[in-house]
Amino acid sequence: MSKKIVVITGSPRKNGNSFAMTDAFIKAAETKGHTVTRFDAAMKDVGGCHACETCFKTGKACSFDDDFNTITSDILEADAVVFTMPVYWYSIPAQVKGVIDRLFSFVVGGKDIAGKECAMIVCCEEDDMSVMDGVRIPLERSAALLKWHMVGEVLVPGVLSVGDIEKTDGCAQAAALADKF
Repeated sequence: MSKKIVVITGSPRKNGNSFAMTDAFIKAAETKGHTVTRFDAAMKDVGGCHACETCFKTGKACSFDDDFNTITSDILEADAVVFTMPVYWYSIPAQVKGVIDRLFSFVVGGKDIAGKECAMIVCCEEDDMSVMDGVRIPLERSAALLKWHMVGEVLVPGVLSVGDIEKTDGCAQAAALADKF
């Protein structure tokens, strides 16, 4: 069954390792007949949540009008959301954290987004898998709060420089993740 998948990226490096895995996932998902909408958060203007709780009261998800509002209808209509990013200083990169924080607008705005599938594709410089906990745990908890079903995680350690991902099976893992949708 064809699904609508939103991919939200968090890296500013268009030729970086997480983008390579993202591209592999998207290609595999589209080959399987899924429709993919990509939102490169680092190339967009997305601020943090202001906690004003005026979500969806102005006709938009967020009263503070920036690029977050351009992806909200796609998120509402999506069957699945996939987050892709490198680890920044043992956590979620700020470029994508604003998007994640502003998912709060759907809750405050009373939008039913429960039941979506969710996945993550994450890489980091160090070889220690626990380095990715600062991304993995918040995303898992966010998915649980939103009542999304986490269908898969691609966690690839030991990549820093552009092209390091080619020394791993990260792109193959990301492509295989498309089978879970």
